[in-house]
Amino acid sequence: MKKIDSAYCEALVKLLREKGLKTAAAESLTGGMVSELITSVSGASEILECGICSYSNRIKHQLLGVSENTLETFTEYSIQTAVEMAEGIRKLSGADIGVSTTGIAGPGGGTDEKPVGTVYIGISSKRGCTAQEFRFEGDRQSVRQQTAQKALSFIIEEAEKL
Repeated sequence: MKKIDSAYCEALVKLLREKGLKTAAAESLTGGMVSELITSVSGASEILECGICSYSNRIKHQLLGVSENTLETFTEYSIQTAVEMAEGIRKLSGADIGVSTTGIAGPGGGTDEKPVGTVYIGISSKRGCTAQEFRFEGDRQSVRQQTAQKALSFIIEEAEKL
């Protein structure tokens, strides 16, 4: 996958700034990539409240409020976890839009049910909270980049509805 176009990131920052909206990211799979892409744009400080790399389940639970039951029942690689992460980061930060990423980037960790490239992205706003599952192809870096790009598109789509 090619690198994410900087104009796309600039458009996100411009849209949120124009609408007076703020966002925050809870990242596991992407390890801060979503926040890095946003902060690569001048003026990002006006729209990004925070980014948390919540790689461990302990941080997902203690900081973002993902329930232990969710983590035990559905695992950290699930729609349920992505929803709770997105909601948790929005509440923690006070942002208008919370986004989350979790999944299996590989090369190990996949199963028959959830192979490498299985990704969950959550989005939360005053309109509610939802998440979607994706299956991305490629190596670890490619899966992470595709996830970050999709997360950015989720933020843009949600901002357009607010």
